[in-house]
Amino acid sequence: VAVLKSGGNAVDAAVAVGYALAVTYPTAGNIGGGGFMTIRFKDGKTTFLDFRERAPQAATKTMYLDAKGNVVDGLSTEGYLAVGVPGPVMGFETARSRYGTKPLSELIAPAIALARDGFVLEQGDIDSFEGETDRLAKDPAAAAIFLKDGKPFVAGEKLIQADLAASLSSIAEKGTDAFYKGAIADQIVKASAEKGGILARADFERYAVRELEPVKRNVYAGAIGYIGWHGDADTA
Repeated sequence: VAVLKSGGNAVDAAVAVGYALAVTYPTAGNIGGGGFMTIRFKDGKTTFLDFRERAPQAATKTMYLDAKGNVVDGLSTEGYLAVGVPGPVMGFETARSRYGTKPLSELIAPAIALARDGFVLEQGDIDSFEGETDRLAKDPAAAAIFLKDGKPFVAGEKLIQADLAASLSSIAEKGTDAFYKGAIADQIVKASAEKGGILARADFERYAVRELEPVKRNVYAGAIGYIGWHGDADTA
């Protein structure tokens, strides 16, 4: 709402919210994952941005199989072999630079403040981590952020993410190069190598967002009991 009131458009607002969610919704919204954006313009035209994670160049079709060709449980869902090259930073900037009106530093500032100063956890935030204490404790970096002295946070406590604030500040200052061609990429690649992953610096440098025509279909009202749209409906 603040972005819109200050003269920004819907894309500006979406980017600001996306970065804010990277701080306040760590189980889903984050700069280490991927996403999509469907944009519908005032004149009715539409476009679609695909900034999902990309597989590392070293990935193979058998990397999650054992010697007998059977799927190894958990190998594709946990650990660095399950990690793709993240897309949100490039995706948000592609959307902003092509269709937004506000500078990146302005749109990312609220997220930086939320990470640096922290935000008060509500019960829903606590519930999202329910049952994950042992899993988080296995990773020292995750435990240092999302556990308090090895125990779960409780509602009313504040979650501060200083490292994330530093990363977001770097992105605000240097743009996408800070994430894909700088120290952040180097740190991710180093952690990957230390934990058995295959991410390489080149994977980050070659990451690109795809802009596509949205998937469309015509949906018509049909038989009794069916409720649908009559005419054109844009979907993604």
